[in-house]
Amino acid sequence: MHTPSMQAIPAPAAPLSALRQRYQDDRAALLASIGHWEGTARGIHAPLRRLARLADEVLRQLWRQAALPPGCTLVAVGGYGRVELFPHSDIDVLLLLPEALDLEAQPAVKVALEGFIGACWDVGLTIGSSVRTQAQCLHEAAADVTVQTALLESRWLAGARKPFESLVCALLDALDARAFMQAKLLEQRQRHQKYENTPYALEPNCKESPGGLRDLHTILWLAKAAGLGHSWDELVQRGLATALEGRQLKANEALLSLIRARLHVLAGRREDRLVFDLQSALAQAFGYRAQLEGDEAQSPKALHARGARRASEALMRRYYWAAKAVTQLNEVLLLNIQERIDTDQRGNAPPLRALTEHFFDKDGMLEIASDDLYWQHPQAILETFLLHQTAPGITGLSARTLRALYNARGLMNAAFRRDPRNRATFMRILQQPSGITHAFRLMNQTSVLGRYLWAFRSTVGQMQHDLFHVYTVDQHILMVLRNMRRFFIPEHAHEYPFCARLAAGWDKPWLLYVAALFHDIGKGRGGDHSEVGAREVASFARQHGIERADADLIHFLVTEHLSMSRVAQKEDLSDPDVIAAFARRVGNERRLTGLYLLTVADIRGTSPKVWNAWKGKLLEDLYHATVRVLGGAAPDPAAEIEARKREALARLALHALPQQAHQRLWQQLDVGYFMRHSADEIAWHTRQISKALHERESAPGAAFLREAPPSPLVRARQSPVGEGLQVLIHTADHAELFVRACAYFDRGGFSIQDAKIHTTLDGFALDTFQVLPASMPEQHREWIAQVENDLPLTLQQGGPLPAPSKGRLSRRVKSFPILPRVGLQPDEKGQRWLLTVSASDRIGLLYAMARVLAQHQVDVQLAKISTLGERVEDTFLIRGPHLHLVRAQAQLNHDLLHALESD
Repeated sequence: MHTPSMQAIPAPAAPLSALRQRYQDDRAALLASIGHWEGTARGIHAPLRRLARLADEVLRQLWRQAALPPGCTLVAVGGYGRVELFPHSDIDVLLLLPEALDLEAQPAVKVALEGFIGACWDVGLTIGSSVRTQAQCLHEAAADVTVQTALLESRWLAGARKPFESLVCALLDALDARAFMQAKLLEQRQRHQKYENTPYALEPNCKESPGGLRDLHTILWLAKAAGLGHSWDELVQRGLATALEGRQLKANEALLSLIRARLHVLAGRREDRLVFDLQSALAQAFGYRAQLEGDEAQSPKALHARGARRASEALMRRYYWAAKAVTQLNEVLLLNIQERIDTDQRGNAPPLRALTEHFFDKDGMLEIASDDLYWQHPQAILETFLLHQTAPGITGLSARTLRALYNARGLMNAAFRRDPRNRATFMRILQQPSGITHAFRLMNQTSVLGRYLWAFRSTVGQMQHDLFHVYTVDQHILMVLRNMRRFFIPEHAHEYPFCARLAAGWDKPWLLYVAALFHDIGKGRGGDHSEVGAREVASFARQHGIERADADLIHFLVTEHLSMSRVAQKEDLSDPDVIAAFARRVGNERRLTGLYLLTVADIRGTSPKVWNAWKGKLLEDLYHATVRVLGGAAPDPAAEIEARKREALARLALHALPQQAHQRLWQQLDVGYFMRHSADEIAWHTRQISKALHERESAPGAAFLREAPPSPLVRARQSPVGEGLQVLIHTADHAELFVRACAYFDRGGFSIQDAKIHTTLDGFALDTFQVLPASMPEQHREWIAQVENDLPLTLQQGGPLPAPSKGRLSRRVKSFPILPRVGLQPDEKGQRWLLTVSASDRIGLLYAMARVLAQHQVDVQLAKISTLGERVEDTFLIRGPHLHLVRAQAQLNHDLLHALESD
């Protein structure tokens, strides 16, 4: 492969076009060498330095051509000042001017400076430039830590050297190492918060995210500011890092640098995020291949169908392990540097307060008694986290403790896991009344959790390409644990009051914590992850001496952790047989309560976008209905209907509705309507429809109006569950009613969460939709007015059905498509059919399916729409004159799959 020879740049008299051509040719060759780099990751620094040196030569040539007055200096700053230039990073330079130079008084110099900057852009250098005197530099540095940091990495390029050397000396003299460190630590905290304080995002920024290159830069900036060294080798020599840590720092810096450089080359622009679009190409550049043979290895659908691991998963796992190591080393070294700075300023180390024989309190940090503590007493490893939970005033682990844990990873082997003392300590950590979340997050950050729970280790950095989990498996598990823990904390009771009430009556919270830890621990290992997790938790229970009844409960929760969500979101909760079957599966109220709490914690732990109040209502309704059955109240549809009618009448009385006003409508409603609708919905429907009928009959010309078909009645209200709108449609039933309603909501940007479709005995449709607007205004009346005015017009329109909206697929859906699935089976009574659909979400998807159903003369009686991030899991209760024919079923499946795959 050609590598630029770095021969002499054309002579000063050469035109800019020749200079540009030579620069572009040499730069292209360097980028090609990076894109096809076959050496070790550490070797990537050489081409990055050559890119910087190539820019140096061009800048010096242009500086000479600019003919600026003596005393002016060209300085490289920032990353470019480190002699490290990534393919599409800015080339940051400082034009340092003499104090006596007045640009306003010497316009020729100003023109020359502008000409130099313009020439840089003309040649193809993407420079970021600042023009300052030394006094201005020092003033800006004092006010802005970013400027101070950029100048800390400055490097002379051209012009006078003495002004540059003077600036560096003045900058270091004015630098307050402690203040600089506080500012950089605050900057790092803010940057980490921007990226949700985790290196495990599915599209991490390899420069800015926790565990990225910026965390490594921060260490070196602070070391340099404190006079402790300029490189990893110097930090090792001064005792701030061990030889092992130095090797780890170099290796992970090289890997992250190679990833970032290749991202720039693949994207053709500055791109520091491992976006889904580039992950597969980047994985191939690293030599990873999917675990399928032949052409199928390139097919995302084939990978999904056969459960194979994508090449991108292997790459991302490697990235996550590197980012995790950088996060650990960043914390250790920053604490060491801070301690060295504080000791230098105070003259002595902070006092130690003995906590136990092996641990001290050092300014609120947990400090080990000796560097070899864990080697002499391996059981102290888990005791560290127990003490972190229980010792008053402890807020973290000291650098010495973190380093010892980092170096003691090899001690946590099979014998360590079998040690009864360690098993007892782990159970005590689980059973503490506080500090659970922090302890387990800290154990994961220090690699202790994956070493002790060996099954958990395989989840670390394991991606989930299901389009609704936004965390890796280990981070999702810890998020579910955190959600479960919050149910038991009184300060968070306002978030989910019903969960808090149930948690208050639960006697052993740690049982639920164990279930949370193991519910997804089987992911990425092939087969049903619930079954894998159940085997793992059964083994854990035996090893840790958990009583049989408690072990059985945990085993049930892990095995069935998906069942409550599936029943609530996909089945007809008004059907007594559905509730009875679920009650038999659960067995008793204790199991039901545990399963409900785990389900809510699990759904909330997938993504901030997945949980909504409607899903919460479905789960709560299922819980209450199942409790009644488990309590011995056999399902009695007649009694349930009478109770709902009485409650609905009581609600109607509050609105001064005439005593018999409900009868006309209720006489046209069958048992199915009253079973599927709550008392609140029944009262709302009755009030709105009775009022409309009264107005129609009392209007002038009422006799004529009775002969004409009534206009559709559409009413909307803010949803009783607190999110979105509930929309009522009452009109003469016709075959295209459901599909035209879907068309309206599709065009209006509404997301349908639920649809209850009912036909009255006199042939009227009484349909209820639960919808979420794209954005809910502060005054929901705006959406209500829009729906009530516009939807009737849509329902009255004739002619061909409009084409579904065409929206752009998200990057995630394009990169990790879900293989569409359609299932069709009769219900237990053989009267209706259950249609299940799973696919990647997109604008117009529900309407596209509704069009197909209308074309096949299929009536929708119930629609349960479950949107999980960018994936849909929809269930329809349908009936049709031809569904009993095998050929009609096959054609319906074919047409639905075609609609799902049309984009």
